[in-house]
Amino acid sequence: MSSDNGVLLSREVDTPARLLLFSVRRAPGWTAALVLSSVAGTATVLLLPAALAAAVDAALAGSGLAPALVWLGVLLGTALLTEMLDTWASTAGATAVELSLRRGLVQRVLRAGVPSQRRFPAGDLSSRLVSGTSEASGLVATVLSIADAVVAAVGGLVALVLIDWTLALSFVVSVPVAAVIIRRFMSEATELLTRYQELQGSLSARLVEAMSGARTIRASGTLDREVERVLEPLPELSAAGLATWDAQRRTVWKVMLLAPLVEVTVLAVAGVGVADGRITAGSWIAVAGYVGIALGLLNVVDTLMGYAHVRAGTARLAEVLVLPDGPGGTLPLPDGPGALAFRGVTVRADEDVVLDGLDLDIPAGLAVAIVGRSGAGKSTLAALAGGLIAPDHGQVLLDGAPVADLRPDQLRRAVAYAFERPALLGETVHDTIAYGSGDISRELVELAAVLASADGFIRRLPQGYDTPLDQAPLSGGEVQRLGLARAVTGERRVLILDDATSSLDTATEAEVSATLAGLLAGRTRILVAHRAGTAARADLVVWIEQGRVRAVGPHDRLNQDPDYRALFATTDDLTREPA
Repeated sequence: MSSDNGVLLSREVDTPARLLLFSVRRAPGWTAALVLSSVAGTATVLLLPAALAAAVDAALAGSGLAPALVWLGVLLGTALLTEMLDTWASTAGATAVELSLRRGLVQRVLRAGVPSQRRFPAGDLSSRLVSGTSEASGLVATVLSIADAVVAAVGGLVALVLIDWTLALSFVVSVPVAAVIIRRFMSEATELLTRYQELQGSLSARLVEAMSGARTIRASGTLDREVERVLEPLPELSAAGLATWDAQRRTVWKVMLLAPLVEVTVLAVAGVGVADGRITAGSWIAVAGYVGIALGLLNVVDTLMGYAHVRAGTARLAEVLVLPDGPGGTLPLPDGPGALAFRGVTVRADEDVVLDGLDLDIPAGLAVAIVGRSGAGKSTLAALAGGLIAPDHGQVLLDGAPVADLRPDQLRRAVAYAFERPALLGETVHDTIAYGSGDISRELVELAAVLASADGFIRRLPQGYDTPLDQAPLSGGEVQRLGLARAVTGERRVLILDDATSSLDTATEAEVSATLAGLLAGRTRILVAHRAGTAARADLVVWIEQGRVRAVGPHDRLNQDPDYRALFATTDDLTREPA
């Protein structure tokens, strides 16, 4: 009874109204069942007081009691069935919507790529994915609950008019007061719940960061300080939660004071009507029922709180869903040897300029090392080269075609990456090397492992290439070699190694570099380098400083500059082999 029609569009759920339409489309069958149960339930509630009044009047008159009791029994049975259907339909419908929201959120984040990681920490995204979608998925049931309360209240008021117009007049006096109470509550609750969810996301993000650096924290002896950092938002989170409950408490006591006053007033007027003979005894009982139904609008504070949750959750989802798609267009990839060109490329991160009008040509078929101090923009340049991010200004060209306009599937087949901390994806070691290469053969996977000097340790694993990743004890260097193996599968014209050998000792790095240089000759290789040895083995070195190209040339020539030598002083000292 639900469907998922693919990628979630960014504007489909950016407001509660759009979220409502989206929810109906994703679970039309369950929505129809929920509407049916709501209509039947409201009709039953409105008919019950009249049926009870008829039964009382019939009993007092001493005739016609049986039909009234049968009718009363039918209504009670209908009320029970509609309550069961309501619970079933609301749960199933919310589950279908929640699944679609989570699928759409994940798709949007992955389609946005690197920019989404920069804007939203992983812990914050997890909070939005779990709690935000859960709260937003119940909108249909929440709206129908509010609609039921409104319709029932109006129906109760109409019934009071039909019994005696003075009853309705005595009730209507309370409406302006109730409207002011509810409006103030909704405004305050939405603001508080939004802040509460933001703080939850911040707490989750800090926890994920701490967990990823658990070994460093333990080794540094900073456990207590890190606990304090992670829990820093907790007092404000607690204050926001308490403020939300306080807003609900202040609203509830006003409602609880107003409702009995109105009920007593209406019943008193009805009692005068009984004394005057204008209202029968059974009708007085019906008045008691209808005034309670009409006052039901004042008793929807919990439902309104749920709607406030939906509004807050929707706002947090919308912040993610408006992320633009990552770079990628519709142009086919042209034939070529893998030449790259950067023309006036500028990249900003918040207020900082990472690359500033950079111009650079990387000839095809060469190994080009990118060097520079930390923060100079080396990894940003590497990300631009393969279309992981798009420049704020300027163009990056691959064989003459703008990278940002190329079809992503064709670009990924032409450019491969290996990172400093590669993510091992898939079930087995074989899967993680073959990841992203389609139906690649075992022979090519093993060849890629040989090129990355990974074949030896893989074969020592319990099940070799078929060892599940969660059962493969791997060092940092071994993880990097698996990332290298994944990058060299297939006939990629450009290979980008973003500090992808930093965890290897100098001997292993030299061995891997020599193997790649021999077997990948003719392919363009970009090496983000921190070691002098890596730069020395490259055909060409690009020296980046303050977001611009300071110099381009062979390592031996640039090495005559003391500022250039200073780039490698610290890393070479740390990685030099003992004498």
